[in-house]
Amino acid sequence: METTPAPTRALATEAVHAGRDDLARQGLHAPPIDLSTTYPSYDSRAEAARIDAFATTGADPDGPPIYGRLGNPTVARFETALARLEGTESAVAFASGMAALTAVLLVRASAGLRHVVAVRPLYGCSDHILTAGLLGTEVTWTDPAGITDALRPDTGLVMVETPANPTLAEVDLRALAHACGTVPLLADNTFATPVLQRPAEHGARLILHSATKYLGGHGDVMAGVVACDEEFAGRLRQIRFATGGILHPLAGYLLLRGLSTLPVRVHAASATAADLAARLAADPRVARVHYPRIGGAMIAFEVHGDPHEVIAGVRLITPAVSLGSVDTLIQHPASISHRIVEEGDRRGAGVSDGLLRMSVGLEDVEDLWTDLDNALGMAPPRGAGLHRFAAPPRGATSHNAPAPADDPLVATAFPRS
Repeated sequence: METTPAPTRALATEAVHAGRDDLARQGLHAPPIDLSTTYPSYDSRAEAARIDAFATTGADPDGPPIYGRLGNPTVARFETALARLEGTESAVAFASGMAALTAVLLVRASAGLRHVVAVRPLYGCSDHILTAGLLGTEVTWTDPAGITDALRPDTGLVMVETPANPTLAEVDLRALAHACGTVPLLADNTFATPVLQRPAEHGARLILHSATKYLGGHGDVMAGVVACDEEFAGRLRQIRFATGGILHPLAGYLLLRGLSTLPVRVHAASATAADLAARLAADPRVARVHYPRIGGAMIAFEVHGDPHEVIAGVRLITPAVSLGSVDTLIQHPASISHRIVEEGDRRGAGVSDGLLRMSVGLEDVEDLWTDLDNALGMAPPRGAGLHRFAAPPRGATSHNAPAPADDPLVATAFPRS
């Protein structure tokens, strides 16, 4: 593996080469997949010393691998690459996004810091693990302006997701990081990816990804990863070793391959999503469209009719949970991804019963629109007239609260023009 940092390169170049810089010197082109669970060593004294060092700092052991639960060379390549893309010292991969979040919470709890301050909405299972106290944590939910007042001496973490799942609400990460003071800010960057946003540049200490989504990009791998500084990475590795939430080497290989096309996929899908968002915003069957000012391939929209009929009516678009794949997916958050969140909390965060979330893939925009148009049907718009689409300026920040109920044509990122 690489022993010295590569020179600063464009993100598209890093996506292709990071984690692979040593291959040519080894006479290789494709990264090897190391499926070993254990590794031979005839020097048990040296092994003992390396294990002691890992127990102290959590740093990757020097020399050859020891055991698959301590680390894997193929997975390490993906971690190197993702850290490069996010602009952090390190990254630690896990078997799923929830395993990654669990490890972060356990690191803070092990230091006696069990209180979490969080901003809704989050991914439904992230909300649940905090609200239910499944790991012994206590959560205070607040809006972005209330972060500082919500902090306590035992606060170990502030958590936000921007753009948020599923409403695509955005927050000002730099302002939030300032409000956190010395408490680490964790930013879930799953929807934006480092192609559109690098939270570490705005003060976030921890960047969480459900790597199942855009980083893998093909709907065939489940994984999570936290990009962070090396000190925190060491603690995460210790938790991963103790709990066994490791990433399989084949998944690490697929993720590394997925990163190589990440910028191309995100930019292409984002262009299609922006087009579809504009068409939806001009459609009288649609009550409100949520599309982030930062861009991206995710759209959320609320319909005047029955959202379940839209789900049942698609034929090209796949009605399924998850996101970030090469094919377009649509789902009803109140029924599936956020069903586990208490109804009042769900609605208070802007996740209405009429909201649909769509992950735009790489299909032709006209084919996707034909399918959406057919699925939306011919339901009357209940007195609403056509409204024009007005794209907000890139880089602006949308409000975290839902649009007023008495103004059905005002969208989070598509104001009346």
